Amino acid sequence: MDVPSYDIFVIGGGINGCGIARDAVGRGYSVCLAEMNDLASGTSSTSTKLIHGGLRYLEYYEFRLVREALMEREVLWSLAPHIIHPMRFVLPYAKGLRPAWLIRLGLFLYDHIGGRKLLPATRTLDMRRDPAGKPLKPGFTTAFEYSDGWVNDARLVVLNARDAADRGAAVHVRTKVVSARREGDAWLVTMEDRRSGVQETVRARLIVNAAGPWVDHVLTDTLGRNDAHHVRLVQGSHIVVKKKFDDPRAYFFQNRDGRIIFAIPYEDDFTLIGTTDQDYPGDPHNVVISEGEIDYLCAAASEYFVEPVRRADIVWTYSGVRPLFDDGASKAQAATRDYVLKDEPVPGAPAINVFGGKITTYRRLAESMLEKIEHHLGKKGEPWTASKPLPGGEFPATGFEQELARLTAAFPFLKPEHARRLLRLYGTRVFIMLGDASSYSDLGSRFGADLFEAEVRYLVAHEWAASADDILWRRTKLGLRFSRDEAASLDAYLAEISAVAVAT
Repeated sequence: MDVPSYDIFVIGGGINGCGIARDAVGRGYSVCLAEMNDLASGTSSTSTKLIHGGLRYLEYYEFRLVREALMEREVLWSLAPHIIHPMRFVLPYAKGLRPAWLIRLGLFLYDHIGGRKLLPATRTLDMRRDPAGKPLKPGFTTAFEYSDGWVNDARLVVLNARDAADRGAAVHVRTKVVSARREGDAWLVTMEDRRSGVQETVRARLIVNAAGPWVDHVLTDTLGRNDAHHVRLVQGSHIVVKKKFDDPRAYFFQNRDGRIIFAIPYEDDFTLIGTTDQDYPGDPHNVVISEGEIDYLCAAASEYFVEPVRRADIVWTYSGVRPLFDDGASKAQAATRDYVLKDEPVPGAPAINVFGGKITTYRRLAESMLEKIEHHLGKKGEPWTASKPLPGGEFPATGFEQELARLTAAFPFLKPEHARRLLRLYGTRVFIMLGDASSYSDLGSRFGADLFEAEVRYLVAHEWAASADDILWRRTKLGLRFSRDEAASLDAYLAEISAVAVAT
């Protein structure tokens, strides 16, 4: 058959699929990736937005995972200093919960097993004097402050996809794999564009199943397995409320049921609170926060804040399903967050499945996957992703403010908060977006907040955006500042330019 041929076909456009595609194409393999919805439209955009070692995983003796994650914090920060930045976390000591000596021991390990160089070490706070104590109830007199990182999770996915495409990968978004069958030593994969209905068949030497919550569905419905029960679906939900505190630090709160939640400064004017951990029996497409989860998060945060968190404070909620490897743990929060890569035990063309994983360790997961791919297809290039920045990240990890000064000097008409937002999202590629603009009128129509036509057209041309949801909730978080009418107007504009593109 005269069809396009690839070394690797990746199913899934979340962080693992896009990370694997980027690593593989950078080593010299030919790669095709298909995502049935928008990039990062599932688990990868519904995280707590942290690059972190996972302090609580030490309680479950996940030392390998924690060490790997801790080592990745500064690596990822150096690769994407526009969408990743350090954040300090305040962990108040609460009597009757984890003893102070255990917390100190955990934080000592946290500081010393991960190769920390730039991030500051743990310190003890007197909450009666430190500003971090001001929003909290007076009973919390001691806290521990430690380092982790913040990440714009959906943008991390898109930038991996963008770099993979720039290096030669074929990236198909809103494209569902409808069948895959072995033919000799290769796969014939048929995929369908969900907008046009057009189908295309390609040949691949190896399939990577990185479908996240749908990994078992792909195994049974697409790859022909009828006994796939590897994934434990765990729901994690978050609420976003009006800003509860002005301090730039985040909080790590312990709860009496043994679980923990974070309260994190979010998008300047808000506080992000989460996450929950509960088994999810339904269809991952339909996951939404439950009334019980809303009550739980409000009550847990209100145990600490002087000003309670009420339902009326909530401006947005989001919920996702984590596809954890089913290790038989009795509680959802105890299930391993480590990743597992499993070959399909069927002769012929190989397929490798991805189970579990964390945003923080996606790059290391991809390197582990490439070791398996090399076993099947032969080795090509060497590991490379630890030293090559993601698109827009071509400046020093600690150089964001200097880069911001360069941007505002080049485009003095930009309002300070607008310039900062653009640099946080696009890094050095904001210069491509703005081109030779010398005033706001050069950026075209304004759709709402500080979203102008130039940014929308950039997202359509370079980042596969096709709907208002793509732009307002995944490429940016401007949905927090848009009215329904403004979002509808943006959707109408996107439909118009899409129709023009098809016509031409």
